[in-house]
Amino acid sequence: MRNCLFLTTRKDTLLQAVGLLLWSRGWVEPVLPPSEPRHLVAQQLLAVTLQQHKLGDQLWDRQWNGLAPFDRSAAPILRHLTEEGFLDDDGGLLFVGPEAERRFGRRHFTELTASFTAPPQFTVLSGRTEIGRTDPSVLTEERPGPRRLLRGGRSWQVTYIDWLRKRVFVEPADGGGIAKWMNGGIAGLSYALTRAMREVRLGADPPVSLTRRAEACLAEQRESDASDTVYPGGTLITRVGNDVRWWTWAGYRANATLGATLQSVTDPLQRPTDCWLRLREDSTPADWRAARESVGESLVLPDVDHRAVRGLKFSAALPERLAVATVAARLADFESARAVLSEPVRLVG
Repeated sequence: MRNCLFLTTRKDTLLQAVGLLLWSRGWVEPVLPPSEPRHLVAQQLLAVTLQQHKLGDQLWDRQWNGLAPFDRSAAPILRHLTEEGFLDDDGGLLFVGPEAERRFGRRHFTELTASFTAPPQFTVLSGRTEIGRTDPSVLTEERPGPRRLLRGGRSWQVTYIDWLRKRVFVEPADGGGIAKWMNGGIAGLSYALTRAMREVRLGADPPVSLTRRAEACLAEQRESDASDTVYPGGTLITRVGNDVRWWTWAGYRANATLGATLQSVTDPLQRPTDCWLRLREDSTPADWRAARESVGESLVLPDVDHRAVRGLKFSAALPERLAVATVAARLADFESARAVLSEPVRLVG
């Protein structure tokens, strides 16, 4: 890609855009497989049983030549499938059981043949002309006034939504259209991008052309916000009244890991953010030092919302503790969390 234009409307999104100075360093975001895909182990065990009509209860791992994670380490998952009725055991042979038929048997087990399910999209129509597609969140979120979409370079006002057929009918509008897409994955920014944003706030200039408004906005952020959010020598803890924040600039997943690991000083009601963690308002510098020194090499998996577990396809075919551990492993970033813990911390306020 030789060029790209970013249009930002808020200070935080401007900082994200200029944080892409990483490109000038040859950085490319790595594409990594999800860790510990236990739900896919359950799916594959059911799928191979359906395909071959039976599965030997002692030879099942040979279907994958002992390849992890389909080797003997998957025995607890197979045991759960048998105990919960997903598989029937008859004389050493396993067959598709009634629970698998109840949960996945519709339309000839088509749900079982796909490892993931894409989020639904709605077709946008002006009369009989298809304008494009839109994410359903634009149609369901609370919004004052008429509901308007941005498609094909212009605004459209929604006149009717066919929820069953996933169609939305529109007519031209003067302005106010909204475009929004949900990725269906873990929210938040990566460690690398968030650290690049920190560099920009500390004064690094990206090797790109900025408008005068963008330059003025960055200068304002550096003058008014930098001293309270970034510390060149490491991370920063600030206190404003009862609001105590640890500015880690570590990304969503690393902050979720740090929040779970340092539970004695982090606010239990907070949700992880990309740039900072909220600490308990009654925590003292001594409490902070004690919590940090107690970590050692033992980091903790982040807490998991049970709604996220339900969003994991085939989670019903896993023991609950393994389903929770699978989602938690995807949410964790141990390497980045350790990097943050190794940095000096400055306390202000």
